[in-house]
Amino acid sequence: MAERQQRQAGGSVLVAAVLMACACATGCSGTGAALDDSRAADPVGILRRAADTLVDAGSSKTRTSMEMATGGTRVTIRGEGVYDYQERLGRLKVMLPQDPAGTSEHRPITELLAPGALFMKNRGAGVPADKWVRVDTTTLSDGNLVTGGATDPLAAAEVLRGTRTATYVGATELAGTEVRHYRGTADLADAAKGAAGANKGVLAAAAKGFATAAVPFDVYLDGQGRIRKIRHCFSFVNGQRHGTVAVASTTLLFDFGVATDVRLPTARDIYAGKIAEG
Repeated sequence: MAERQQRQAGGSVLVAAVLMACACATGCSGTGAALDDSRAADPVGILRRAADTLVDAGSSKTRTSMEMATGGTRVTIRGEGVYDYQERLGRLKVMLPQDPAGTSEHRPITELLAPGALFMKNRGAGVPADKWVRVDTTTLSDGNLVTGGATDPLAAAEVLRGTRTATYVGATELAGTEVRHYRGTADLADAAKGAAGANKGVLAAAAKGFATAAVPFDVYLDGQGRIRKIRHCFSFVNGQRHGTVAVASTTLLFDFGVATDVRLPTARDIYAGKIAEG
């Protein structure tokens, strides 16, 4: 029972503070360049293989942002860290937004991403400072695509395995790198079928828990087919206000091949008590 309470309370740590009636802050599409037919031969096939290309790349640094609007206030949760695509392990420092009054600051939350699990440190609300909270991501209604305040970079890529429609928008430049911009819609249920390992359960949970399994996206690939930027719009039912919540999640990937050295906590370092809400 304690473990179940831990999963449920831990899973709501970031979302409960900021997810009310939300809308995509800036939308999931832009103007882009004119369509170049030479790059449009098989955009669906290219995007469905993007996750495999990341695994071949080994690792990278990452920056994440999750944009929401509650009432008339726009809030953004930001993260940065590293990810090992072959070991499927990542480490992020996640910064929560200020309270609406702007009078208090939150300590950064350290998140460790692992197959089927999310570990959080500096959880607060009664959790000892030296302990981690563990959440089974396959039990979350969103598969942790939203709950942790940052989308797991490999899970974000594996959403593209479910690409249903896609178009090549054009070539552009991102942080000094020439990239190809694609726009489309993926189906989470299809993505789950093609995903590897624990991400099958993660995406299957999201397909069932979201308001719709259809996920609009914009993605930018470099010359080697590696994702440099991906932006999703996720939509799910908000039980507190009985409305649909929309969240725009953006993931940037760079410095491929960087050393990661992500170490998961041992059992004695994981908090097993009840977690207070808030």
